[in-house]
Amino acid sequence: MRLSRKSDYALRAVRHISSLPKGKLGSINSVSEAENIPREFLAKILKDLTRSGILVSYQGVTGGYRLSRMPKDVTFLDVIEAIDGPIHLNLCTESPNCRCEQYNKCQMKEFWMAQEKTFKKALGKEHFAKYRRVKRK
Repeated sequence: MRLSRKSDYALRAVRHISSLPKGKLGSINSVSEAENIPREFLAKILKDLTRSGILVSYQGVTGGYRLSRMPKDVTFLDVIEAIDGPIHLNLCTESPNCRCEQYNKCQMKEFWMAQEKTFKKALGKEHFAKYRRVKRK
């Protein structure tokens, strides 16, 4: 499994925005420049993150983005699933949508479900308060 480039950029953008001083907004240009993310692609990502409720958007000349909640309350899982949808490691874990003809008798289904649960739990524990940049003097 590989994280999509869009999710990777979204994680970097949220980390950047979460590290801004209280009350300061992150503009598309400032995030794009700081994180080396193509501006047009970033605009789509920020729109998705706003639509999902992770970011709040402010319009106008002095507009930009901020987190909708505290960095400790936004997890990697929140961001990834906002961008790419629910994480599934295998077709088996897409139940009840699994179309595999082996689903009802699959002996590996439980293994994949346990692995997915562990992976999601790990992503759900990682929050952006932990990754805020520390400004040094």
